[in-house]
Amino acid sequence: MESGPEVFAGSAFALFGAALLLWTGVSARIGSPVADGVSRPVGAVAAVLFGALFTATGCWLLLSL
Repeated sequence: MESGPEVFAGSAFALFGAALLLWTGVSARIGSPVADGVSRPVGAVAAVLFGALFTATGCWLLLSL
Protein backbone atom coordinates (compact mmCIF):
# COMPACT_ATOMS: atom_id res chain seq x y z
CA MET A 1 0.00 0.00 0.00
CA GLU A 2 2.83 2.43 0.74
CA SER A 3 4.63 1.64 -2.50
CA GLY A 4 1.94 3.22 -4.69
CA PRO A 5 3.27 6.78 -4.46
CA GLU A 6 6.82 5.51 -4.88
CA VAL A 7 5.91 3.71 -8.10
CA PHE A 8 4.14 6.81 -9.41
CA ALA A 9 7.04 9.12 -8.54
CA GLY A 10 9.62 6.71 -9.94
CA SER A 11 7.71 6.35 -13.19
CA ALA A 12 7.22 10.10 -13.52
CA PHE A 13 10.89 10.87 -12.87
CA ALA A 14 12.13 8.14 -15.20
CA LEU A 15 9.78 9.08 -18.06
CA PHE A 16 10.50 12.80 -17.73
CA GLY A 17 14.26 12.22 -17.61
CA ALA A 18 14.20 9.92 -20.63
CA ALA A 19 12.04 12.38 -22.59
CA LEU A 20 14.38 15.25 -21.69
CA LEU A 21 17.39 13.26 -22.87
CA LEU A 22 15.63 12.30 -26.10
CA TRP A 23 14.48 15.86 -26.78
CA THR A 24 17.96 17.27 -26.08
CA GLY A 25 19.56 14.73 -28.39
CA VAL A 26 17.16 15.46 -31.23
CA SER A 27 17.50 19.23 -30.77
CA ALA A 28 21.27 19.06 -30.73
CA ARG A 29 21.34 16.79 -33.78
CA ILE A 30 19.20 19.04 -35.96
CA GLY A 31 20.95 22.17 -34.67
CA SER A 32 18.02 23.90 -33.01
CA PRO A 33 18.54 25.69 -29.68
CA VAL A 34 17.93 23.56 -26.60
CA ALA A 35 16.88 26.45 -24.36
CA ASP A 36 15.67 29.92 -25.30
CA GLY A 37 18.12 32.68 -24.47
CA VAL A 38 20.99 30.37 -23.48
CA SER A 39 24.06 29.55 -25.52
CA ARG A 40 23.73 26.18 -27.21
CA PRO A 41 26.53 24.26 -25.44
CA VAL A 42 25.51 25.46 -21.97
CA GLY A 43 21.84 24.63 -22.51
CA ALA A 44 22.62 21.20 -23.94
CA VAL A 45 24.97 20.29 -21.09
CA ALA A 46 22.47 21.44 -18.46
CA ALA A 47 19.63 19.52 -20.12
CA VAL A 48 21.71 16.34 -20.36
CA LEU A 49 22.77 16.60 -16.70
CA PHE A 50 19.21 17.16 -15.50
CA GLY A 51 17.88 14.42 -17.77
CA ALA A 52 20.41 11.97 -16.40
CA LEU A 53 19.65 13.07 -12.84
CA PHE A 54 15.89 12.61 -13.28
CA THR A 55 16.32 9.25 -14.99
CA ALA A 56 18.69 8.00 -12.28
CA THR A 57 16.33 9.18 -9.53
CA GLY A 58 13.39 7.44 -11.18
CA CYS A 59 15.32 4.20 -11.58
CA TRP A 60 16.50 4.38 -7.98
CA LEU A 61 12.93 4.85 -6.76
CA LEU A 62 11.68 1.95 -8.86
CA LEU A 63 14.52 -0.36 -7.82
CA SER A 64 14.14 0.40 -4.11
CA LEU A 65 10.66 -1.15 -3.92
